[in-house]
Amino acid sequence: MLYKIDFLGNNPQRFIECSAGQTEGCVGTAVNTISFTDAQPAGKISFREKIGYGLGDTASNFYWQMFLNFLLFFYTDVFGITAAAAGTMFLVVRTWDTGIDPFMGVMADRTHTRWGHYRPYLLWGALPLAFVGVLMFTTPNLSAHGKLIYAYVTYSLIMVAYTFINIPYSALMGVISSNSLERTSVSSYRFVLAYGGLFMVQGLTLPMVKFFGHGNDQRGFQMAMVVYGILAVALFLVTFAATRERVQPAQQKASAIQDDLRDLMRNVPWIMVCFIGLFAVCYISLRFGAILYYFKYYVGSYHFEHQIAGRSFNYSFDSGSMASLFMALGTVGVIVGAAMARPLAQLLGGKRRAYILLMTAASVLTALFYFIPREQIILIFVVHLLISTLFAPTSPLLWAFYADTADHSEWKTGRRATGLVFSAASFSQKLGWTIGGALAGWLLAYFGFHANVIQTNQVQTGIRFMMSFIPAAAGFLSAAAVLFYKLDDSFMVKIEQELKQRKGEQR
Repeated sequence: MLYKIDFLGNNPQRFIECSAGQTEGCVGTAVNTISFTDAQPAGKISFREKIGYGLGDTASNFYWQMFLNFLLFFYTDVFGITAAAAGTMFLVVRTWDTGIDPFMGVMADRTHTRWGHYRPYLLWGALPLAFVGVLMFTTPNLSAHGKLIYAYVTYSLIMVAYTFINIPYSALMGVISSNSLERTSVSSYRFVLAYGGLFMVQGLTLPMVKFFGHGNDQRGFQMAMVVYGILAVALFLVTFAATRERVQPAQQKASAIQDDLRDLMRNVPWIMVCFIGLFAVCYISLRFGAILYYFKYYVGSYHFEHQIAGRSFNYSFDSGSMASLFMALGTVGVIVGAAMARPLAQLLGGKRRAYILLMTAASVLTALFYFIPREQIILIFVVHLLISTLFAPTSPLLWAFYADTADHSEWKTGRRATGLVFSAASFSQKLGWTIGGALAGWLLAYFGFHANVIQTNQVQTGIRFMMSFIPAAAGFLSAAAVLFYKLDDSFMVKIEQELKQRKGEQR
């Protein structure tokens, strides 16, 4: 049985493996130790730590899901700028923000503290992110031009604050364990808990807007972000306290930034995963961004009447309540689907095959969604539940791909740059989000959308396209890109074994 002891000296968080009862070679200043338990084999991650890590993505999703589901709607229908202006702002701000992600990863890789490379950013970034989040959803009493400038400034700040904490958080998964399958398990926990944040945002945001705003949606959105900010700070602190960084690169000379970037651009599996993620996030950004418009301007309110045992039950739902229920039901499917990522990967013949099959099935149903009449409310909800359940496992599978490409890069080059790999992963994710978000605003403007008025048939048809055919096309492209990604599970086992052998020889 091997125990991992964490020594803090000249090399922060250097780990030495010691057999049970061994003392020679394990003497040092043990400032921080991982709990020793015979029930936890080397490479295995405890349930507590998996939960602790996953709660960090619950916190991140308070912001990410507000961006995906509510930000465009907030800007057009509450804040008061046009859809075209919002789409252009998304493109401009997200493009330069996307460009800073690799630099954030390089900085995290070269950060040396007694807490490790990546964990301290959870401490440093939590409060600034919460503060700027509230500012972004605050509507100032300014002219239309002044509001647009304010939107550009606050949106730019939130992107920087989000990058500062989320890049190191994502990279942290790559150094929690050296075991590829164990990282897939951690990724599943991460996304199940991330979807807990998704459930809260999608199900509770509009009710909180009503509760805090009392008819003033500007005030309601601001206070909702206060609540999410407080919760996010607490959860980021839990993640910091619950996790440890175990994987250290083999002993090597410090590599130059240009060497790390050159290794990355020669990492063909990573390039393919970037395309996979880009198209997947385009799918999410387009479809999720259209949901509130779909219910407010196409489906409308819904009145339910039913008799049971001679008693009549009557319920009325406005468009906002319908949208909240729709998103919350989808999140239930997402949580179930994400929890099944690892068993589905094993059942369907590996991560690659599982991703292709699940993404293709979700995209087919998404295209068929266009043909559902607005009166068929139950069918609308059931198909959305199926789409969400099928799509959900692709997210943890995708992030497991990224972790595998970090191992592949170290195996091929002898250098490990986990932060850079994950920051570049975030680069592709944000690029997909940039394209999807800008397209959503521009498409609304192209179809002739004007906020808070009855929409023409052309606009309603366009909104239906944004819920079906357009995101489905992005989903098919994401599935097709996996065909060119060659790191299957058997090859990753070989890489893992060779990396362990190299590190063992250098001790």
